[in-house]
Amino acid sequence: MQISRNFMVIGVAYLCLGIVFGMYMSGSGDHEFAPLHAHINLLGFTLMTVFGIVYRVIPGMAGSALARAHFWMHQAGALGLLVMLWLLLSGRIGEAGMVPVAPVAELLVLLGVLAFAVNLWRNA
Repeated sequence: MQISRNFMVIGVAYLCLGIVFGMYMSGSGDHEFAPLHAHINLLGFTLMTVFGIVYRVIPGMAGSALARAHFWMHQAGALGLLVMLWLLLSGRIGEAGMVPVAPVAELLVLLGVLAFAVNLWRNA
């Protein structure tokens, strides 16, 4: 698995989604999904690109089990959070309906970042 490449490729996919979503909001004048747009760009594009660059600059980090765990936890957590946020903002669920998926997704993102931090501490 090429952790660096995978993070960056998926990050660019999120960037394209964020741009198209932003264009839709701008064209329609409906900005109720602005928090989702921001999360797509931050959790998707920005964080994944930063992670990808760090794994490329410090290749000793990329081959570890921590890197693979980080990658999969971030993918599952970010996607889960974005879906839950879309459901919430679109009125399909209320805040109570976000339990237990949103807290688990948030925990996955946090655990992924902690795996990244430990990996960075060990290899940087």
